[in-house]
Amino acid sequence: MTRLILNLLAVAVLCSAQSGKQTFTGIITDSMCARADHSKMQMGPTDAQCTRACISEHDATYVLYDGKEAFDLSDPKMPEKFAGQKVTVTGTLDAKTKTIRVDSIGAAK
Repeated sequence: MTRLILNLLAVAVLCSAQSGKQTFTGIITDSMCARADHSKMQMGPTDAQCTRACISEHDATYVLYDGKEAFDLSDPKMPEKFAGQKVTVTGTLDAKTKTIRVDSIGAAK
């Protein structure tokens, strides 16, 4: 009986941990141009090139801009291939730090 209770508790913990996952849609940009407006920085002819330049040359970080807010992304490498693109990010939001713990990123449909 004790083993059954422990197994049920383990399942409950796993389910509640995964229930925090959300889907976010927005543009992958950088913390220097967090509103995806690269007109002031002009670090490249496209938004993607400007984003990558800000990351590599100015120690900026990748963020997801959803049209209202910018969220830091926990993974420093995964967003690189999506720079300047509209994407869907699956992960867990830490509302206090406005950071998304990234599980996956894919092109938005």
